[in-house]
Amino acid sequence: MPGRQGRSPIELTPLAVLVLGLATERPMHPYEMFQTLVERREDRFAKLRPGSLYHTVDRLHDRELLLVSDIQREGNRPERTVYAITDDGRAMLRDNIAAMLSTPADEYPALYLALAEAHTLGRGEVVDLLEQRVDAMQDQLEAIDAEVSRAAARGFPEMFMLDAGCRRVALAAQIEWIRQLRDRLATGQLMWLDEWHRRANDEHNDHNQHADEAPTPGSGTPAQNEV
Repeated sequence: MPGRQGRSPIELTPLAVLVLGLATERPMHPYEMFQTLVERREDRFAKLRPGSLYHTVDRLHDRELLLVSDIQREGNRPERTVYAITDDGRAMLRDNIAAMLSTPADEYPALYLALAEAHTLGRGEVVDLLEQRVDAMQDQLEAIDAEVSRAAARGFPEMFMLDAGCRRVALAAQIEWIRQLRDRLATGQLMWLDEWHRRANDEHNDHNQHADEAPTPGSGTPAQNEV
């Protein structure tokens, strides 16, 4: 696995990766981190809740991946602790990103499970459900295109939106495949569970019928049994 020689990286949560990534830009207090992640729509990578982010910052600080760089005091407002990334934090972030880029992870998308078990539903129902999914995925595709266009209009460098390109290609390919699957189901080109059961029963009955018609050892006329 990529990383500094002799050391395997501790796996960071997606939110921890986002926090350390922000800290590489400049020291920030947790509320600023949260606002920045929301503004950048980083909820496409992890669920963003203030409580979860503060807890993540505390854990990273306890592990000495973040350090306190400043305590801000403004009037009667509560103190704000500003955190900066440590050298160990930079190394940990680097190792985790390198590992994620180079090594496919074992993932368990719900779509794959649903497709594997879709035969337990009726053919027509699955066709309808797939049509609903294609519509929803098409909306997602349009949302990605709109987000990329807005980012480009703001002069946002493409390097910060590389995930959008990958998401778009994968989503478009899935849409095309699911449309083909829907069409094959709708036209009866793809065998479904009830048809498979009927075919298996017919083959079983044919096998039994042939077995009943086959001559038993020793049967036939005497002349037929002579060698």
